[in-house]
Amino acid sequence: MYITYLKLKNWRNFRDAETRLAAVSYVIGPNASGKSNLLDVFRFLRDICKAEGGGLQKAIKDRDGISKLRCLHARRDPEVLIEVHLAERADDPDPIWKYRLGFKPEGKGAQRLLVSTEQVWLKGRPIRNRPDREDKNDLQLLTETHLEQTRANGEFREVADFLGSITYLHLVPQLLKYGDKIGGNRLEDDPFGQGFLERVAKTTKRVRDARLRKIGVALSLAVPQFKELRYHPDELGHPHLEALYEHHRPNAGWQREEHFSDGTLRLLGILWSLLDGTGPLLIEEPELSLHQAVVEQIPVLIDKLQRSAKSKRQIVISTHSQSMLGNPGINSLGVMVLEPGREGTHVRHVSDVEQKGLDAGLTVADVVLPDTRPKGVEQLGLWE
Repeated sequence: MYITYLKLKNWRNFRDAETRLAAVSYVIGPNASGKSNLLDVFRFLRDICKAEGGGLQKAIKDRDGISKLRCLHARRDPEVLIEVHLAERADDPDPIWKYRLGFKPEGKGAQRLLVSTEQVWLKGRPIRNRPDREDKNDLQLLTETHLEQTRANGEFREVADFLGSITYLHLVPQLLKYGDKIGGNRLEDDPFGQGFLERVAKTTKRVRDARLRKIGVALSLAVPQFKELRYHPDELGHPHLEALYEHHRPNAGWQREEHFSDGTLRLLGILWSLLDGTGPLLIEEPELSLHQAVVEQIPVLIDKLQRSAKSKRQIVISTHSQSMLGNPGINSLGVMVLEPGREGTHVRHVSDVEQKGLDAGLTVADVVLPDTRPKGVEQLGLWE
């Protein structure tokens, strides 16, 4: 399935926002406009649906409480609301599922955080509407969503399973290179790639080898002198990736991941994630550490992998990259522009004027990205 529509009320930067999504969506906007916060709403729904260690209360606690989640512009209405529509095709205007969740502090007594609304529609027919009579007789029931409860979500478990399949990637090469030396607690779901090698190791040998061969071909085109990639545990069984470069001696040229460049590791992680899983994939700023010529080809790589995959997955990318958005193959229907204002951030799509420019052969980088340029940025050069 695909998430085709998102509506937010009082979620972080967004006091009132709604947007459609495409099979591949690009989220662009100035710094601090809410790109990460927009992606986090999907992670939030995923965290509610976790089979272990999930649920509404945990998801809110992991984000430092309702006061950090609720939009600062929410003066009178304390409710945070999220609505998503799910369809079998990204361009289907008629969703199969609609799911709406609202929550807010109780406002009295124990100051519990309660579900204020939870509604589910299947092909336009309402199948769940909370609070119901049972909830009103026992408010403690409203501390949990039905989405997170297997005993309660039987009619719409497909929604819970789908949202639970969302994955997020913002691989930090230093955490992968020096994870053993850095130590410390690893975040749940490993969003920054510290446990990336363990994920590779847990994949079956046949699938792992096939993916690494495919990734190796891409790396050979993007990384100078790169020849081959392999999985090679050390003598203690710890997982490692090794690369062979053409300019090294045949028997001494294998290098472990700690010697890979940051760009090589980020590209490797992106490619692995694109091949791993079927649920929606959230990627933050994939252009970091990569040469602009490589960044330009990321939309092409995604398109090729989508075409060859048995099960196409939805991808949502946040980016500032002029190189990436300069690719003429980007579908303008998947571009979301964040515009911060006095009453929170607004989400818009490509305007009619911008679309005319795109139809004339210009790119998103030419006609849309300039609108996200910070006002007065030239003054930075005068700063003392």
